[in-house]
Amino acid sequence: MSVVWTIAAAMLLISAVLTTVRILRGPTTLDRLVALDVLIALCMCGLGVWAAYSRDSTVVPAIVALSLLSFVGSVSIARFRVRDDQT
Repeated sequence: MSVVWTIAAAMLLISAVLTTVRILRGPTTLDRLVALDVLIALCMCGLGVWAAYSRDSTVVPAIVALSLLSFVGSVSIARFRVRDDQT
């Protein structure tokens, strides 16, 4: 079972590195913001994998807080992006 956790962690780490590259090299600000949203989602997945591995449910409030932060950030970005396009 330890192999499954190692593979899951490696996949999350590789995707986080690729997302960080997108944040640093993104051609537009919107690309960078979407990549940051993906990075937050990857952090939530990493916390979920850790919670499953350690069988500890104390990280669940952190996952909920990150998901709320990600949702509010995405909605505000979309709202301000619409305002920029209209002017």
